[in-house]
Amino acid sequence: MQRSRRRCEGTAMGAIVLDLQPGLGLGPFNLGMPICEAFAQIEQRPNIYDVVHVKYFDEEPLKLDIVISFPDHGFHLRFDPWSQRLRLIEIFDVKRLQMRYATSLIGGPSNLATFVAVYALFGPTFPGINDRDRSVYTLFYPGLSFAFPIPSQYSDCCHDGEAELPLEFPDGTTPVACRVSIFDSSTVKKVGVGALMDKASAPPLPAASLYMEEVHVKLGDELYFAVGGQHIPFGASPQDIWTELGRPCGIHQKQVDQMVIHSALDPRPRTTLCGDYFYNYFTRGLDILFDGQTHKIKKFVLHTNYPGHADFNSYIKCNFVIHVSGSFNETNCKNSITPSTKWEDVKEILGDCGRAAIQTQGSTNNPFGSTFVYGYQNVAFEVMKNGYIATVTLFKS
Repeated sequence: MQRSRRRCEGTAMGAIVLDLQPGLGLGPFNLGMPICEAFAQIEQRPNIYDVVHVKYFDEEPLKLDIVISFPDHGFHLRFDPWSQRLRLIEIFDVKRLQMRYATSLIGGPSNLATFVAVYALFGPTFPGINDRDRSVYTLFYPGLSFAFPIPSQYSDCCHDGEAELPLEFPDGTTPVACRVSIFDSSTVKKVGVGALMDKASAPPLPAASLYMEEVHVKLGDELYFAVGGQHIPFGASPQDIWTELGRPCGIHQKQVDQMVIHSALDPRPRTTLCGDYFYNYFTRGLDILFDGQTHKIKKFVLHTNYPGHADFNSYIKCNFVIHVSGSFNETNCKNSITPSTKWEDVKEILGDCGRAAIQTQGSTNNPFGSTFVYGYQNVAFEVMKNGYIATVTLFKS
């Protein structure tokens, strides 16, 4: 698990108060939100979220959750590694975070989340699950669970699936919650607290949502957007793009292509800027490059938004499908390339293209190191050290 530490300006604070919404979210963090929206909330409150850890599995980024952790406040956010949407919120240190439910407070150093307090605030519910191996009793409400540690000498006081609840131990004490989980109740049936980490999933996307829309690629020809139905060919004009995709998130002039020195066609010295310009669609994971003279599309750049890349969180993930052979309606998984396709598999589909060009943005701006660029006819792949694709550049030879 690789960790990156981020500290914003501001002073560390004590226990904060966040609104608890069972099955929906915690404070500004809503289940199903893309990871970029979570970071936007963090950036807006630097004095509150002053220490943030981002955790992910560097070697296999699709194997484990991307986790945004707030160690000073005792909770973290778990994002599905494929969709990069929030699927589970866990308060792992209930004494560090005070939660507001309706008009009442629970948690934090002054309002211990005891079994009695939880039961009084949230009301009756079905008997929970007693995990004898872990000595944890989990109480469930719709979209919400509380885990209580049970001392071994009192394990017989809890009966899984029966009416008895561990409201109070024989010595007069009551268990205090050690973990609170918030999840989408429609995606999780009553499971043990340990299984929540694996079973909970992000709520379904709204109908006609453009998030993670499939973008089909016909090499050397066009892009096709599956939800909106737009066809964007090479040679289209800025007016065409405004009509089909709407206003771009940003427009900027292109720096001179650093790879032009490898071209035997035009070895003349270049200035820092050229006349070409980009339309940036950050919310679609897409850049479109226009020729500065003809004002026609000459390149598309598709971003996968993997953690460990210098552009992480600059773009929402582009869910592309590159059709190597056949039409859009003849999808063959063996001959298609997607964001989850590793470089070794790309080479099996397209063949070996020889040595890679090494690309780096410098050690100061890019602490993650170099990437490798491999070129084929009509397409170039920027590949990370773990073998996953960072960006795909499409052009027409």
